[in-house]
Amino acid sequence: MLGRLPLDEQLAGLRSVLSENEILTDVLARTATLALPNWYVTAGCLFQTVWNVVTGRHPADGIKDYDVFYFDGGDLSWDAEDAVIKAGRAAFAGLPAEVEIRNEARVHLWYEQKFGVRCPPHGSTEAAIDCFAATTCCLGVRLEPGGRWRVYAPHGLSDVFNLVVRPNPVLAPREVYETKAARWKNEWPQLTVLPWPDPDPARTTAPPY
Repeated sequence: MLGRLPLDEQLAGLRSVLSENEILTDVLARTATLALPNWYVTAGCLFQTVWNVVTGRHPADGIKDYDVFYFDGGDLSWDAEDAVIKAGRAAFAGLPAEVEIRNEARVHLWYEQKFGVRCPPHGSTEAAIDCFAATTCCLGVRLEPGGRWRVYAPHGLSDVFNLVVRPNPVLAPREVYETKAARWKNEWPQLTVLPWPDPDPARTTAPPY
């Protein structure tokens, strides 16, 4: 199994598996032409491609959209991000999938309103990827000059290959993790979904007096 291989072989295996999804490789190639600062294709389109290949499904099955993150801290206006989104809309025209582009430098401006918890400003695209609701989701890939793949995987790749969904309680609320995990489990029944960690008993137990 790929999840038990040495890391360098896992990386080679990841590229091989992801390359089976022709939509994904097209998204990577077209995103590279946009020259976005510190960009990655990330989230579900990556680990769900792996899940599909590992379970013998078509590589693109069940993938709702393809997420592109970039980081531009020099202009936090909606107008600047919207201009990038419109440029992306032109670049991705004709693809049989939805591509969502987001400036991770702006997430703290709208996150609390959407999810009910405060999000400190991210310092990079990698910092934003670190905050996904599941560690299994913390994965980003981009194309660099010469065709090299840059892979960001702060929690490694074993869980991704082994179909394990592990909570990441650093930002997203518990209900976000559990809702996503339930949806994924319904789509990929082979998944092992680990529970959200209970609060530290030392912080919740009344003092002995």
